[in-house]
Amino acid sequence: MPRYHRPQRPGATILFTVNLADRSAALLVREVAALRQAVTQTRAERPFTVNAWVVLPDHMHCIWTLPDGDSDYSTRMGAIKGRFSRIIRRSGFTPTPHPHNPHGVVAGRIRVGENPDRRAEAPIWQKRFWEHHIRDDRDFAAHMEYCRINPVKHGLVDDPADWPYTSFRNRGGAQ
Repeated sequence: MPRYHRPQRPGATILFTVNLADRSAALLVREVAALRQAVTQTRAERPFTVNAWVVLPDHMHCIWTLPDGDSDYSTRMGAIKGRFSRIIRRSGFTPTPHPHNPHGVVAGRIRVGENPDRRAEAPIWQKRFWEHHIRDDRDFAAHMEYCRINPVKHGLVDDPADWPYTSFRNRGGAQ
């Protein structure tokens, strides 16, 4: 099976799209406080600049700039996803099994220190995420607009300023 090798450019600016396993769920907006907590804790340990962030019911888009000399965005995104999952599971949330995996069992080997009983839980996030390294100012502007307009594209609001789960709301635009 081929393995995807993510680009590693220190100090890069990157657009991410991250999806829930259940694309019909509204979990991210319902549990946005848990997501904010996960992001805050991760940024405290592994800083990065948030250029844009929009949280939709079942997925999110964000643009980050990594610190000079640092290219490890995968660990950061994994930490955010893991922390969010732990926070909401502790609060009693149990995800519904994915339709392609009706038993809710997450396939895979048991890792060192992993509780084998946890493997039988339905996943909260899709396993991977999509990323795009921003190439230049024009690419940056286009993807900032993509994030800003996404709630309109998905029919959630008529005006992007009306969407409450975005970094654009309180700034009147990009930071």
